[in-house]
This record gives sequence, structure tokens and C-alpha cells, in this order.
Amino acid sequence: MSAFAYPLESACFDEAFDSGGAPRPHYAELLEALAGQGELRERVDRRVAASGLTFGEGVPIAVDPVPRLIEAAEWETLEPGLLQRARALNAFVADAYGPQRIFDADVVPRRLLESSDGYEPVMHGLLENGGPPATVAGLDLIRDEEGSFRVLEDNLRMPSGACYAFAVREVVAPEIQAGLAPRPLDGYLEEMRAALRGAAPEGRSEPRVVILSDGPENGAWYEHERYGRELGLPVVTPDQLEASRGRLFARRGREREQVDVIYRRLDEDRLCDPQGNLTDLGELLLPALRSGRLRCANAFGTGLADDKLTHAYVERMVGFYLGEEPLLRSVPSFDLSDERDRARAMERLDQLAIKPRGGFGGHGVTIMPRATEPERRRAIGLLRRRPEQFIAQETIEISSHPTVVGDGLQPRRIDLRPFVVSRTDGEAAMGGGLTRFAQGAGEMVVNSSQGGGCKDTWVVENPER
Repeated sequence: MSAFAYPLESACFDEAFDSGGAPRPHYAELLEALAGQGELRERVDRRVAASGLTFGEGVPIAVDPVPRLIEAAEWETLEPGLLQRARALNAFVADAYGPQRIFDADVVPRRLLESSDGYEPVMHGLLENGGPPATVAGLDLIRDEEGSFRVLEDNLRMPSGACYAFAVREVVAPEIQAGLAPRPLDGYLEEMRAALRGAAPEGRSEPRVVILSDGPENGAWYEHERYGRELGLPVVTPDQLEASRGRLFARRGREREQVDVIYRRLDEDRLCDPQGNLTDLGELLLPALRSGRLRCANAFGTGLADDKLTHAYVERMVGFYLGEEPLLRSVPSFDLSDERDRARAMERLDQLAIKPRGGFGGHGVTIMPRATEPERRRAIGLLRRRPEQFIAQETIEISSHPTVVGDGLQPRRIDLRPFVVSRTDGEAAMGGGLTRFAQGAGEMVVNSSQGGGCKDTWVVENPER
């Protein structure tokens, strides 16, 4: 890669360059090294192809070779906020399926529970003794125009990407000829292993843990397989399971073993259909869950925390459950089921983002300042007919990062998904996480399911000033 001119975007914070176009101190060494590295993108692409790193229907995932750097001092201030938020969200999910204190106290409106697609009523009373309901939380962070991290969305149902972070590190780091040493990621796997074993029912000192997957048709199959290899766990599909007398068994060849913990990675998320009838999955798993002989890591019903309306109340949850001030702020959201919030949002709708409460992967989101007139009219029509199915959120000009385009670097918008593992005795975060980038200039949606790619994320020691 030859020396380059980098066109800053004036509307947003750039991770690597200050507003005057000078490299930020912790990026200076990396940028200098990149200027002398030719065919970097091609070498990384070859590594991606050789590794089998795919997302979706066997398509190699786009990996940009320029890592995102986070100074160690900044990470040390960010990490406690991640742990605090995961702790509060787990407390909320456990409460929602138990005493429901936060609704009785009117800190969060009960209509959230009553109207959420993520609520699973048959799980009520089943999350009290199984440890944190969400063993893994993935929090989507963005950096705002001032350079501050904020939480854009919370993912507790089945957050993906942790193993992609390992894979991206493996294909990028060997190609970067700079004197930087990112913090290793391998401690995360030990935390996962301990958390999954710790989720077992009492009395199971050597629990049988399996990863429950749809199989190769699942978009995150690469991750399921890799988790299996790294953790030494079998990956099974529902047709390999059978229920008997309040227990769950897995068949692998001629062997049949009782399962104590499932790490749930299925696309199917419901134990009951909208009419309250058990799904096939519910028929299979619910008897063992009710008997207490089976635990589920990332329990059914954790999708309640992924509801975009829940996001609007997480800062209140921190105060209610933990008695603390939030260390990490949310992107402000409007509860459109609330008459006052709706009136405030409608006054400045042209400045906001409209999101369906149950959406994921960026689908159905309308960023009003960037939408076409037909897109805007459609969003407003949907909002007026069913306001309770949407939230409005402040539009943030998310940060940009140097990304290889052609033979130079161009700014592309990014987010960060750090991962928090929760156990009964505490939480731990992966050192960095997975950075995702939008491939088009100025695009704001970074999700892999909509064409976004991945960057390695390095937590690096602070340079000497």
C-alpha cells in the first residue's frame, strides 16, 4: 500500500485521525507501517478463503486488514460499564420471569412485558436458580460525534460474533508489520467454558454440555463449529435430541447421554406459538427445563432484553437493581407507546431513526435524515398506524475508520460489539470484541447480514506522549 491521502468526513469522529487530519498518537505507528505494505488486502483475503471464514450461505466474510485500535486506558474505563450493563440486564430478565418488581414499582411500564415479542410466558418461574439468564451478552456500541462510546442496542438472545473475533485476529495480525502488541483474546474461551459448566443443575459435578444448532444452514454455522472445537463440546441439532421423563438426551451414533446444559444457538427462538401452543422445540425441551434437570445458556425468553423498547429503560434498570449510576450511556430512545414521548418524537421525526421493536440485523430501520421520500412516507405511515411496535432513536453520526479501498484508505463507518460472559460469581469481557464496518461510503448500517464486514479490534498500551 503506497502513501495515501485520507479524506476525513466532517460530520463524524474519526478513530485514527484528529479533526486537523493528523494521526492520533496511538495510530501513528500503525499508519506509518501500512504505508509501506503492498497487497495487504489480497494477502488477508487469501487467509480468509483458506480459513473457511464465512457468514450466511457459505460466503466468505469481508475482512478489512486495518485493525481498529483502542487505547488500554480507554478500555479500562469502558469495561466496567459493559459489566455493569450486562449485570443489570440479567437482573431485569430474571425479575421479569419472577417477582416482576420493576414493573410493580412502575420503573419500567408493564406494557413492555405485555407487548414484547421476546417475552416467553412459559419460562415464568424457571430462571430463578439457574444463574444469569444470558450467559453471553453482545452490546452494540458506537462512538458519537464527540468521541464518546454509547450503547446503540443490546443483544442477549443469541449474540454472534465472538468466534469471528478470534478468526479475524488470526487472518489480520500476522500481516501487520508494526510494533504493536494487541491484548490476547484467549481468556474469553476459559470464561465461556467455566460459565457453561457453572450453569448446570445442582449435583452435576461433571455436567454434559452441548451446543444446540440448526446445522450448516444456520448463518453463523462457522461460529457454532468453532465453539465446539475450542470448548471441546459436541454440536447437536434438535433431531439428535429426545426427551424422556423430565430429562433430555443426545444421540450421537449409538451413544445416548443425558444433557445438563444446552448453549442455544438456534434460529428458532420460541417454545410457544402466538396462540400459546407448544412448538416442536417446546415439546422437546420444556419438560426437562421445568423439571430442573436441564439448563439453557442464554435462556429462552432473553429476547425480552433485545426488544428495542427495553433499551430505552436500561439506564433506569442500573439504578433500580444495582443502586448505581450508569457508567455507559445509551443512545437516547423514545417510547412511542407513551403519549408524551410520542408527541416529542413526532415534533422532530425528520431527525430520528425509526426501528421496529423486534427487528435485528438492521432490518426495517429507517434513518429519517438519510431516507428517500418514499421511505420516509412509508415509515411515517407505519408509525401512525402501530406506534407501539416501534421506537424512535436519536440519530448519531457514528465514527469512521480507515479502511482499504483500492490501493488506499477511505473512511468507513464502524461500530463495536464487545462480549460479556456472566456467571453466578461475576462477569468478564472479551478484551476488545468485534468491529464491524459498512462497505459503502457514508453508509450507516454495518451488520454482516446486510453486507457489512469485520475488522480486528486491538486493545493496545498507550503510546508515550
